[in-house]
Amino acid sequence: MYIRVSDILKDGLTVADATAVGPFSDPAWRLDRVSLHVVRDDVDVLVSGEIRATVPQLCGRCLEPFPAGVRAAVDVRLIPRPATPDNVELASDDLDVDFYQNDELDLSALVEAETTLALPMKPLCREDCRGLCPVCGGNRNVVACACTEQAPVARLAVLKDSATRLSH
Repeated sequence: MYIRVSDILKDGLTVADATAVGPFSDPAWRLDRVSLHVVRDDVDVLVSGEIRATVPQLCGRCLEPFPAGVRAAVDVRLIPRPATPDNVELASDDLDVDFYQNDELDLSALVEAETTLALPMKPLCREDCRGLCPVCGGNRNVVACACTEQAPVARLAVLKDSATRLSH
């Protein structure tokens, strides 16, 4: 969904229709809900609101696929893309700044970027996921394996001793 910046009225623009934003580039991702307010501040554009999406993920413990619900809070300032790619030092306030060009704002790209940034670093299919057995590799959520814990490798015992010394 492209928005012409010069067409944004003084009161702003509210985007609440997920189908109007358009699909993600990955067809497996699904935009469930969008509630964004787009306001023009001279040449800058402020976008704030919330995005909810469902994204297929692999569990970080058991490696099983599952649909993850993603909630992204959006608070972004968009500025016109500079004409020349000068080397500019970024300040901490610039982390929430993005660019638009040719008087057009690509809202679909913004929604996809914000959803991607909201994905968990280590997705879990559920909080109490038991993961994979380190001996047989079986999924402990599905099969109760009777494997015994393996003894630590002798050459790594030195590291265990150093960890004990560092903790004191």
